[in-house]
Amino acid sequence: MMWDLKKFSGQTAVITETGEEISYDRLFELTESLAGAVNRRCLVFCLCSNTLGSLIGYVSFLNHGVVPLMLDAHIAPDLLEHFLTSYCPDYLWVPAERAADFEGEKVYESCEYALIKRSDENVYPLYEELALLLTTSGSTGSPKFVRQSLANIKANTASIVEYLKLDSTERPITTLPMNYTYGLSIINTHLAVGATIILTQATLMQREFWTLFTEQGATSFGGVPYTYEMLDKLMFFRRKLPSLRTMTQAGGKLLPDLHKKFAEYAGREGKNFVVMYGAAEATARMAYLPAEKSLEKYGSMGIAIPGGKFRLIDDAGAEITTPETVGELVYSGANVTLGYAVCGEDLAKGDERNGVLQTGDMAKFDADGFYYVVGRKKRFLKIFGNRVGLDETERLIKSYYTGLECACAGKDDAMYVFITDAGKTDELKKFLAEKTHLNPTAFHVKALDVIPKNDAGKTLYRELEKFYD
Repeated sequence: MMWDLKKFSGQTAVITETGEEISYDRLFELTESLAGAVNRRCLVFCLCSNTLGSLIGYVSFLNHGVVPLMLDAHIAPDLLEHFLTSYCPDYLWVPAERAADFEGEKVYESCEYALIKRSDENVYPLYEELALLLTTSGSTGSPKFVRQSLANIKANTASIVEYLKLDSTERPITTLPMNYTYGLSIINTHLAVGATIILTQATLMQREFWTLFTEQGATSFGGVPYTYEMLDKLMFFRRKLPSLRTMTQAGGKLLPDLHKKFAEYAGREGKNFVVMYGAAEATARMAYLPAEKSLEKYGSMGIAIPGGKFRLIDDAGAEITTPETVGELVYSGANVTLGYAVCGEDLAKGDERNGVLQTGDMAKFDADGFYYVVGRKKRFLKIFGNRVGLDETERLIKSYYTGLECACAGKDDAMYVFITDAGKTDELKKFLAEKTHLNPTAFHVKALDVIPKNDAGKTLYRELEKFYD
């Protein structure tokens, strides 16, 4: 069992957008009722939203050994169909208004969500420690999921609770999707301490969000770098938010100047600004920068979380012990997950990582032992908090536009897509935004006469950098 909900009897667990309050006792009743409808260990697809029904599903399944595979409720139909074919879930937990869109029998309904029983039944055996399946933050259609155990989730939850000093007086407001490891970690940690979660589907860019924030006395919110870039443009620093205690940031590296700006704001206003580093492969968090060091060490991702350990290795695999020397970042801890799944057969796999994760990030540490990410070893970007593979994006484009030459490159929050057909630039930008569910501003599509290649026919990506804006 992940959470002892009865432990916080009488306290408020959830406040919805409409102001409805759900106690921990009521949350326990709702989750137990749903568990009774499933009544066995199996695989369930959860189409997630920041709503009560979605939360009930996640909490119920994790507390009763049912394995949820978390997906965005607005996932593209063709991609969902691909996942259904690949993993054959026994049940679907979906918004009730969409229940008729799915094959199977509706066997239960609660809080505007419905449980659909499919004809598939335990098609693929589940590893005994498998508890949860999350995407790798990618959004280009790769069927790769991270396999997390209950031990992973409990270890990371306890660690985050410790370094953020969370308790039952916290009132976090949702700003991140429930199917995203960062958003889910906020739910995990606050339910663990008996806090009150304010659920909303409004974004920080909407007036409704801040109205709810103020009315319900929210104490914290989390965001990816793009979140903080937008807050800066929206003159966030002029807002008076007396209930706000803590702002957290993860999902990619924040620009140092912006990091400094929010750290200075936090210092002036008596708030905490905590920059963190993590990945779904490590359940959620691997590092944090203590709030009291936020300004002094701005630009740093901080130190390893309680129970975790970092080391840097060079190209030969030897450990780097000299400060300011760049190497690949390797993390060790109980929150390192089991491995990946790319198809249903992989759900039976055991622990393939044994507590060690090579992150693929290049980093250095300073004389005080604080770490700084300086680049990436492999070809992926962080786009508004989502990890997007450049090679996967190229394959996606080529699968839909047969014969179209393309090359993907770029930097965080800006993917550059180079093609040789000028007539398709606008169409391709729209296509990528629709397929990835990312803001179109993330994509810069440019036409070249020819894609630069070497004699072996491999794309010369460094040659493309001169075309960046």
